[in-house]
Amino acid sequence: MTTPDTAATLSAPAAVPASPPVAKKVPVERTHHGDTLADNYEWLREKENPEVVAHLNAEQAYTDAVTAGQESLRTDIFNEIKNRTQETDLSVPSRKDGWWYYSRMVEGSAYSIQCRVKADGDGSAVADWTPPVVEPGVDVPGEQVILDGNAEAEGKPFFSLGGAAVTRDGNLYAYAVDNAGDELFTVRIKDLRTGELLEDTIENVFYGLTFSPDGSTLYYMLADDSWRPYQVKTHILGTTVDQDEVLYQEDDVAMWTGFGLSSDRRHLVISIGCSEFSEARLLAFDAPEKGLQTLIPRSEQILYDAEPFLWEGAEKVLLTHDRDAVNSMISLVDAAEFAKPLGDQVWATVIAHDDAVRINGATVTATHMVVSLRKDTIERIQVTALEGLGAAEQAAGVEPAFDEELYTTQMGGTEFESPVIRLVYTSDFTPPRVYDFALPTAALPRGELFLRKETPVLGGYRPSDYVASREWATADDGTKVPLSVLRRSDLVPDGSNAGVVYGYGSYEVSMDPGFGVPRLSLLDRGVVFVIAHVRGGGEMGRHWYEDGKKLHKKNTFSDFVAATDWLAQSGWVDPARIGAMGGSAGGLLMGAVANLAPEKYAAIVAQVPFVDALTTILDPDLPLSALEWEEWGNPITDPEVYKYMKEYTPYENVRAVAYPKIAAVTSFNDTRVLYVEPAKWVQELREVSTGSEPIVLKIEMDGGHGGASGRYEGWKTRAWDYAFLADAIGATTLR
Repeated sequence: MTTPDTAATLSAPAAVPASPPVAKKVPVERTHHGDTLADNYEWLREKENPEVVAHLNAEQAYTDAVTAGQESLRTDIFNEIKNRTQETDLSVPSRKDGWWYYSRMVEGSAYSIQCRVKADGDGSAVADWTPPVVEPGVDVPGEQVILDGNAEAEGKPFFSLGGAAVTRDGNLYAYAVDNAGDELFTVRIKDLRTGELLEDTIENVFYGLTFSPDGSTLYYMLADDSWRPYQVKTHILGTTVDQDEVLYQEDDVAMWTGFGLSSDRRHLVISIGCSEFSEARLLAFDAPEKGLQTLIPRSEQILYDAEPFLWEGAEKVLLTHDRDAVNSMISLVDAAEFAKPLGDQVWATVIAHDDAVRINGATVTATHMVVSLRKDTIERIQVTALEGLGAAEQAAGVEPAFDEELYTTQMGGTEFESPVIRLVYTSDFTPPRVYDFALPTAALPRGELFLRKETPVLGGYRPSDYVASREWATADDGTKVPLSVLRRSDLVPDGSNAGVVYGYGSYEVSMDPGFGVPRLSLLDRGVVFVIAHVRGGGEMGRHWYEDGKKLHKKNTFSDFVAATDWLAQSGWVDPARIGAMGGSAGGLLMGAVANLAPEKYAAIVAQVPFVDALTTILDPDLPLSALEWEEWGNPITDPEVYKYMKEYTPYENVRAVAYPKIAAVTSFNDTRVLYVEPAKWVQELREVSTGSEPIVLKIEMDGGHGGASGRYEGWKTRAWDYAFLADAIGATTLR
């Protein structure tokens, strides 16, 4: 084992240009609730302005110069990721409508190849759902290539799929392609019998595609000028796009719209909502003349998901809802009940509310209800027979059993008539596993797990070389904040190691245990990696989320600082060798903690950071701004929200302190967090900071919210982020 790096043994910094690019100041005043703010850099929002583009290119040139000394480390980390990844690989085939669908990855190719082969059996037996043996690099008899992403991406600056759908007869394949990174897609339809493309082409489509059962109609989504999905349209194959009709349009700028098929594919389900209440509308395919039927109107202020299905000849709806249930519960309702006033409806309780259990959602197969829930911070799956559901004779729920303490289990998809469900399992040091779970029967009351695949990790990877533990930090108000602490098992707790704290903390998103090949490169350099499950996330239930949003948002930031303090005092690390990282809303978190406690970090990487949140949310015409009101509050109409946000948003709170090394990582075509936010933030930081550490803007000119496209570019991006941190905290040498 080599001697651990220390800050004192770092190599001398590479030569850096005398000064970073300085944007001109064009003061613009913004006044709300009697408060006026002068913004010198708002002009950088002018995306088509050649002066803006020139400035961004100068920023990247400066970043390249500042980080030139990290090139070798970046190359090492990239190669470590590459060498641990089985590049020629494939997904586990999934059965649908008589076909096995899967994707291939080929060494040297950046994108997946979508394939299928014919399935045997009628699907009634568990054995019919045993996937065919498909081996990397081995031709499969009868294999049909549906779409080769590498061919589609050839000659394009960016490539991403935004949705796909196959008709039930297996003849037609609709797919959506983005070649800019702006998350607006072009839909094309391929005849899989001939390989020819139909003339039907639809431009500027958002995520989501679904065929009607007879394959004659394609449903798709449009976003408005602020990138809010608001319109569900129908395209009848063989007609021109100008004949497409609007099935549903949502005019409330604070509501998000989505759609999908019910599990039994008898209904199109349109979901409209925010994080606080929702509305579901159903289109019955066997009675389209009835139009959309609303279940519970949004005026009732209930947050719910609906799964309609036919059970023993009666129309039923399975509701996951928060009616008198902050953590949500599940009820079974006869469809006819929704014609009555809410107070007169009869709802049968299936899973009662529990303060210790968060119900995430539920679906059904022909025989069972399948529930995703969170208990003790862990996401898990539970199944219950439909027979007797919602009545006294309801059977007890059954959970597939796993050995690890900290893990994540999620649904991987299934067919309504299938006797098995597909599960995806992972933990911090267990690569993703795909299981099929045979649903419980009288003969097999606990069901049965079938391991279909564990993602291979090359390069001599051994899970026993690493340790994951659950620790707890104490926030300023006494709240215990869960931490996932990851490290090598041979690391010595002598107070000399480096550490990284990672967090997100918004939108009730949970940072669940999950394997990551790139992260091993930090751990193998002696880094103690801490995932801070701060308030605003969903790890501890709905209350945990609500205690970190709107007028409680500052809890997210103080929780992260508490996590950093735990690490600094843990005995594992040198407090002077701690870095921090987060992206998007986690990038806002990075900006906030940089202002709160800059002295606690040697470096901060803020990925696509939402650091100018107040400016964005004050303008409902900017992408997704109005949808953010439910998360942060509405500073336009509420002076208390305005005042509170102004106290924490990073751009408005840059102050005269010595900031650590900071890298703001962004993409020119990001439609979720516009490049202008980190571009402005970096300028303000440089001007105000009393320190001498470099502050850089890394910008991908051809990327979107996730950066450049393709797996190799993704690895390069992660290698860049990790090299920046590792260099700053003195963790550049493998142990």
